[in-house]
Amino acid sequence: MQDKVRQKEESNTRRQADLLGLRYFDTSNLKQHPIFQGMLSTDQMYKFNAVILSENGSSLIVGLTHNTPKSATTEMEQQFENRSLNYVLISDAGYKEFMKLYDPPKEPDYQDIKLSSDSSSLTHQNVSDTLAEVHADDMFDYLLTQAKHQNASDIHLENGSDKVRIRFRVDGVLHEIASLDFEKFRQLMSTIATQGDVSTSSPDPPVGHIKHHPKANPEQELNIRIETIPTLHGQDAVLRVFNLDQKLLNLDNLGLSEPQAAAIKEVVAKPSGLVLAVGPTGSGKTTTLYSILNALNESSRKIVTLEDPIEYSLPGLVQIAVETSNSDSFAQKLKAVLRFDPDILMIGEIRDIDTARTALQAALSGHLVLSTFHANDAASALSRMMAMVGENPLFSSAIRMVIAQRLVRRLDEESKESHQPEDHLLNHLRTNLESLPESINKPNIDDAQFYQAVPSERSPFGFSGQTAVVEILKMTSGLSQLLRKSANELSTDDIHQQALMDGMVTIKQNAMLKALSGETSLEEAIRVTG
Repeated sequence: MQDKVRQKEESNTRRQADLLGLRYFDTSNLKQHPIFQGMLSTDQMYKFNAVILSENGSSLIVGLTHNTPKSATTEMEQQFENRSLNYVLISDAGYKEFMKLYDPPKEPDYQDIKLSSDSSSLTHQNVSDTLAEVHADDMFDYLLTQAKHQNASDIHLENGSDKVRIRFRVDGVLHEIASLDFEKFRQLMSTIATQGDVSTSSPDPPVGHIKHHPKANPEQELNIRIETIPTLHGQDAVLRVFNLDQKLLNLDNLGLSEPQAAAIKEVVAKPSGLVLAVGPTGSGKTTTLYSILNALNESSRKIVTLEDPIEYSLPGLVQIAVETSNSDSFAQKLKAVLRFDPDILMIGEIRDIDTARTALQAALSGHLVLSTFHANDAASALSRMMAMVGENPLFSSAIRMVIAQRLVRRLDEESKESHQPEDHLLNHLRTNLESLPESINKPNIDDAQFYQAVPSERSPFGFSGQTAVVEILKMTSGLSQLLRKSANELSTDDIHQQALMDGMVTIKQNAMLKALSGETSLEEAIRVTG
């Protein structure tokens, strides 16, 4: 695996050399790496991203990388004014191999990261010191290994005016775990850019993908998506860590109530129609769809997915990567896939009119289509989808269900304690649960037992994992009739009110019911759903 990555990097470097008009130098074939001490200091080699490769009398061959700043050659020519400098392009991997010889890595004391509400804690300082001591490859490996250990969904690398902040998102909440100086961050970003095949100088926000094998456990594979964007102080990055155990991709593990799970199973048992999972980034939409696919995955069905990127590899499915960053599109691939006789289709995301219309056509022509869509709630998802596809009398016939969701933190069962919420929170609860449908037994709030999070050694914030809070809008005869109206006559509120009349439990109501059942705190339910 590593050999293939290196070969790809050398091939990319050769192409870059041709574009830059430089001679390419292959460091991967060197059996020995000669070093020339005393010509460039270690600090200069890090600053220039350059090393001396050869000395022949008054002539020097200098290896540059694609990260070498333009000012570097000027400074080196001033320093070696009596020598002839010949520049060649080498790969980042080759440069790093040389730097390990010039600046041998120390053996740091890798400590497990312990989350704390105090960002200036000893742990924060220890992690920052550790990262400052090690090379970029080891920084990257350590951060990913610790993210996996903490069940973090994302690693945020954020440039400030005087430092770079590193934060983990755990159970939906960000925690600062370390800080870096700008030079160490530049080295880390160089490693991320190389492994993810993204440009650190692109004017557009590049996206990359890495399959990483931790040094401590090479058999394990971490699937990482890289998102970068230029900011005021530099190029920030977010690394999304797809670390969910595939065994957990099960509808019974999503935290759904029995009526909710039954409603989903009833709809996806039908051979055709469109099912949408909606919500903001990180709300568990893809996990919900994968869990549905797992339930439907039988040898009698052909299931095809279109994803950007493929987050989990599931046996029995035909999974197709859609490279939207390279002018590829879900709509183009979807039209091609429909000719492959699928029974069930999963589209990573409906982002444009063409994909929306093609998905609806597929749903109307005998296919069960699952997809994600960005909307705040189920009613606004239908409203936005109608705006995308235009007035279509068959729209309501294609839509089967919209699942809107968020994730709330689950209270740690061992440390949670009973408590009495403040009066304004209880009033907020009463107001929202007054409109529960008649099919749901209204709880007695006056006699209810509420719980709060209590930090412990095992759970430093008093929470352990997350659970989904959802609202399920199922297509009914009332909604179907309503959606046949002209777009000018129909509002999101009209759709929402009809869904409530048809028995929909809102996200907010579902979250508050989970607080009443002791799964989460009332404060957490309100924090997530408003």
